Amino acid sequence: MFRSLRIFNYRIWFIGALVSNIGTWMQRTAQDWLVYDILTDQDAAAMGIVMALQLGPQLLLAPWSGLITDTYNRRKVLLLTQVSMGALGLALGLLVLSGHAELWHVYAFALALGVVSAVDGPARQAFVSEVVSERDLPNAVALNSASFNGARMVGPAVAGLLTVAVGPGLVFVLNAVTFGAMVIALLKMRAGELRVLPKAPPGKGRIRAGLAYVRHRPDLMMVMLAIFIVGTFGMNFAIYIAAMARTEFGRDAGIFGVLNSVMAIGSVAGALLSARRDRPRLRFVFGAAGAFGLSCILSAAAPTLILFALSLIPVGLFALTLMTSANAYVQTTTAQIMRGRVMALYFAIFMGGTPLGAPVVGWVSNSFGPRWSLGVAAASGLLAAAIGFVWAWRTYGMRFHYDRSLPRRLSMTTDIPEKQQDPDSA
Repeated sequence: MFRSLRIFNYRIWFIGALVSNIGTWMQRTAQDWLVYDILTDQDAAAMGIVMALQLGPQLLLAPWSGLITDTYNRRKVLLLTQVSMGALGLALGLLVLSGHAELWHVYAFALALGVVSAVDGPARQAFVSEVVSERDLPNAVALNSASFNGARMVGPAVAGLLTVAVGPGLVFVLNAVTFGAMVIALLKMRAGELRVLPKAPPGKGRIRAGLAYVRHRPDLMMVMLAIFIVGTFGMNFAIYIAAMARTEFGRDAGIFGVLNSVMAIGSVAGALLSARRDRPRLRFVFGAAGAFGLSCILSAAAPTLILFALSLIPVGLFALTLMTSANAYVQTTTAQIMRGRVMALYFAIFMGGTPLGAPVVGWVSNSFGPRWSLGVAAASGLLAAAIGFVWAWRTYGMRFHYDRSLPRRLSMTTDIPEKQQDPDSA
């Protein structure tokens, strides 16, 4: 499960990312509560706008950010993006501490952070393939998710308590400091032990080549379609949890942070289970999407705060299984020279759909109640699963039959002609 940690460069990358991720989750929690309960009167739609501004650039800038990742030294690109994001967090923190922060300031911060993140995301994902071997790449991707969501168990709870005690400004400043851990990790890596991977050759048409590569890979197209549907309408956790905590159950920022941490328990479990697998498979992508939809139905129906909190554990587990399986599948089945451009497109589709979905989900929450917004998430997961399984059935000729050797129960298996089997999606 932890085999990638035997590599020196990956160990210090993991530690630096863990510290930085704790700060990132602290900032996210403080930012969400700042918008939802301090700068507005519990306006979920305003939260949706912030998410849209922060994630929209990843959709618009994907072709260029992917090209940057495939062309330039990824380690140097990451040093620049990490320092920039730390500076942005510090600026907003000082503005909040001074008492002059307004909603439009948060909008501007979200947009600037989104532009930097549009370059940082694909570079960070593709850089892992320089740190570990191809064989260890799925494990490293899963451990990255475990780090990110392990930080989610700590960051939101700490941020919630600090926001109640001293306000969100100090949380932004602390997050700026944590970016230093990632910068130190990048500087301390042994450059001679990093893998040298092919770079995109100079010339015109490199962006079109990346798009054409994905267009001629129907399996990647289906994974990205599933990720787009769930990412757009299902992964708006900040809106769901804030609205349920404050509007439905009447609680404060402390409970909001605790609920985020509770969901992270399931997220970490999902990431660690993914780390045990030798390779990602399509059935985990589409199966996790369906299970995510069913879990959201349980959350929407939870009658008490405690039951709602418990229901978030399977939501987090299946959401992370979906994300980790999809991420690892795309990375490990993509040609190395195309990896940066394909991962940029993947993140654009996954994160960039939020500008479309977050305002819609916020409007649903304001108009019909938080439980109905969770219903939107449930529908997204079930729809993605249905589309994926129908595609697999039509593409690989799957047939379901009754196994007479097991007369007491129905055994549903698949018959896939040998010539049509895809070893990576079995």
